[in-house]
Amino acid sequence: MSDDIRQNIKGTSDIPSGARLVPHITIQAFCENAMTAQSVECAVNDRRMHKVALTTHNGGIEAAVETYKVNPTPNLIIIESNLSGNDLVAALDRLAEVCDASTRVIVVGNVNDVELYRRLIRYGVSEYMVTPVETPALVETIADLFASDGAEPIGRTIAFVSAKGGAGSSTIAHNTAWALSQQVRRDVLIMDMDLPFGTAGLNFNQEPPHGIADAVFSNDDVDDVVIERLMSKCANHINLLTAPANLNRDYDFHEEAFESIIEICQKNMPLVVLDLPHTWNGWVRHTLSTVDEVVLVAEPDLANLRNVKFMMDTLKSLRMSEAEPVLMMNKVGVPKRPELSTSEFANTIEVDIFAEIAFEAALFGTAANNGQMIAEVNSSHKINDAFNALARRVSGRDGVATQDAAGLLPGILKKLKLG
Repeated sequence: MSDDIRQNIKGTSDIPSGARLVPHITIQAFCENAMTAQSVECAVNDRRMHKVALTTHNGGIEAAVETYKVNPTPNLIIIESNLSGNDLVAALDRLAEVCDASTRVIVVGNVNDVELYRRLIRYGVSEYMVTPVETPALVETIADLFASDGAEPIGRTIAFVSAKGGAGSSTIAHNTAWALSQQVRRDVLIMDMDLPFGTAGLNFNQEPPHGIADAVFSNDDVDDVVIERLMSKCANHINLLTAPANLNRDYDFHEEAFESIIEICQKNMPLVVLDLPHTWNGWVRHTLSTVDEVVLVAEPDLANLRNVKFMMDTLKSLRMSEAEPVLMMNKVGVPKRPELSTSEFANTIEVDIFAEIAFEAALFGTAANNGQMIAEVNSSHKINDAFNALARRVSGRDGVATQDAAGLLPGILKKLKLG
């Protein structure tokens, strides 16, 4: 990536960075009580941990010592022990004799003692945690341990998806991206992931020769230089990876087809807007499970109500300990169309509606035909307030807590890496 784009993401301290994924590592935990084992096992449900291979075992340090006498050690060992002081250090000495030097160790104990913590850190333990261990705190500790030294912040990912075809998630995504670029004054990348029917090029009046299809069909030979070549800059702070929007080939992808592309974009763009198609398959599900924010766009009718209920339930299970998807109501007040009131819609399925976009056929039609955003057609229209509010919400700049896991333990002890 060019130096100016790299500088752009370095200067985004006002935007919460995206959640850093834990790399492909192996973790083995040796637990002495069921509650700790359950907390550890739940860690794999966190979106940051989906690349991790984790197994749990009964027993504490002695069980680990016996295991590693005949088996190789993983990248990380989590050890629960009721020992303390010299007894704990002596047991860890026995573990060190059968461990590789590169293996990191997190010790879980029931003694809340600063002096013990300092002693273990000096000894070479990566972290000491006091029971009961909360899953979000454990995941945060693991992520801190395996983030590369001096790693730059990564971009924030925001996915837009419709509850029903035609609900207008692409229009909402593009106008919100425009609002982000104007409010935050940082580069925004729009990835049009509806390869056969995407409209990002049309909506921004662009027809670039290359786009996201060149990246996803490149047989994994993609880096930041390739992504920069495929991007098109269509306005100040607005960049596009457009869809080919043709039916010359099939667009069947494996579950993680877009993962490396998104990660490359996150390293070089502070804000990445994913315009997802209205479909349900492995790669859409996987993408929704790993992004920082999900915006669900629906119209006020019965089919959308049913689909929102299904999608909300599914996304909550995919994104445990994450904020709920942001629900936007679109095309509210279509003349002569029977529709549910937004309050009835929200109360029926017990969800909060963030904002509603009124049906303005002339305004949206003019913008679409001209390849413009609503703010370009009419900068003073009140609909822009909804886009601006959504931009603040998804960028984490409106005072809403955006860090994962409200249950993170407030510690006075700084997490240290293995010395």
